[in-house]
Amino acid sequence: MDLDRTIPGILNEAAARFSKRAAIVSDAGALSFGELRERSRRLARAVMAAGLEPGERFAIWAPNTTDWVLAALAGQQVGGVLVPLNTRFKGGEAADIVRRAGVRLAFAMGEFLGIDYAATLQGQDCPDLERVVRLGTKAGEQSLDGFAGHGAGVSEADLDARIGAVRPTDLSDILYTSGTTGAPKGAMTTHGQNIAVFEEWSAAVGLCIEDRYLVVNPFFHSFGYKAGWLAALLCGATIYPETRFDARRVLRQIERHRITMLPGPPTLFQSLLAEPATRNADLSSLRCAVTGAAVVPVQLVKDMKRELGFDEVYTAYGLTESSGVVSLCDREDDFETIASTCGRAMRGVEIRIADAEGAALPAGEPGEVWVRGFNVMQGYLDDPEATAGAITPSGWLRTGDVGVLDERGYLRITDRLKDMYICGGFNCYPAEIENLLLDHPDIAEVAVIGSPDERLGEVGYAFVVRTPGGEPQPEDLIEWARGRMANFKAPRHFSFLDELPRNATGKVQKFLLRRD
Repeated sequence: MDLDRTIPGILNEAAARFSKRAAIVSDAGALSFGELRERSRRLARAVMAAGLEPGERFAIWAPNTTDWVLAALAGQQVGGVLVPLNTRFKGGEAADIVRRAGVRLAFAMGEFLGIDYAATLQGQDCPDLERVVRLGTKAGEQSLDGFAGHGAGVSEADLDARIGAVRPTDLSDILYTSGTTGAPKGAMTTHGQNIAVFEEWSAAVGLCIEDRYLVVNPFFHSFGYKAGWLAALLCGATIYPETRFDARRVLRQIERHRITMLPGPPTLFQSLLAEPATRNADLSSLRCAVTGAAVVPVQLVKDMKRELGFDEVYTAYGLTESSGVVSLCDREDDFETIASTCGRAMRGVEIRIADAEGAALPAGEPGEVWVRGFNVMQGYLDDPEATAGAITPSGWLRTGDVGVLDERGYLRITDRLKDMYICGGFNCYPAEIENLLLDHPDIAEVAVIGSPDERLGEVGYAFVVRTPGGEPQPEDLIEWARGRMANFKAPRHFSFLDELPRNATGKVQKFLLRRD
């Protein structure tokens, strides 16, 4: 396990090993690994000129673009700590993180999909924020190259000295949690641990120099940033960043660029399977898909291979606090293992299924998933109380997820601890119930929550997105559910929605359902 490397170091290695090969291909053109290094170095000198010191934070608030990667590498080369901002944030939400992280410099998109991110951020109360670099190519907007010109007074030797001072144990980024169950918290991780984690991930999924990787997962999330462009930098793969998900455009990109690699949340693949144009698309180039969630429906994994034509489908499990990965399947695992588990712990990582007192439970018994190893975050920024609540004195990260280990050490996630409810004295895990409900031919998507009940304490309430043409009635679904699962599990209430509320990474925001 090599924890002795830095992101600036692997950029230099990639430029030397893959100099002329395409690193990034977008609608704006292609950039080779050598050009990526040179352009990011020029930008890094401007970041130094702007006054960013080692250990200080810089933010990026933009969709997936080449400029996002250039800005991230520039800031990290000079010792800055990257703080990605969710593109679905409103101005106040972005400003809250910028304030709490003490961000000095921000790169923000100009107008995109009707939102001017840069102008929105400049209008907020962020006392530490000294400069917002506006990204975009519209008339009157400063390009990233324009900002890079301000670094002319910083020498290459000064930049090299700053790069040489970056250590593997230095923070590389602070990623804020999704906030689906509370206020976002900033998980701090280092250069060395991130590189080691995604060398393991890349080896498991077979990412290589020949891969053409369509990155739909947002760069502000570890799935798009670390399992996306950072993993590609390690392996020499070419990335094709997508600014937003559109099923028909994704199909066109696969055909046009002969895409081989397409990771994403289950909703991405469900959308492709539901898209009529998929039936006539040439998807023969697709090699590998990687997905993961609290529970991935087994049928979805089967359809990804049979209907979308992936040669390999991998499932994995991770969270922001674990540098993005805890466990993963690999190419030696059989189909049923991949379809029904999220693999084994990475090398150097331990998984414990813990009871309420933290004692290890035997194989087959559900409990909270605890994780210990080199992937565990350094803590939450400026929040020792939350850090102490998440990481035990002996180094175990309490994930808040409920899971089961089998005799082989393979992990199956059954739910979020906070989503569990008790019906008539029985523990009910919504993800298990959702998986059963997805067998109904008229249910495309479903989310289950606990709803107060005078007699039973709580009962299941299911929010359903119907399949096209499906017209099930609540009473029909209640009867169907009671015939296929224990009575305490069967939801007592059903409502229908056009879509489930999700955050930008595809997670269902159940707290919004509880308000209705």
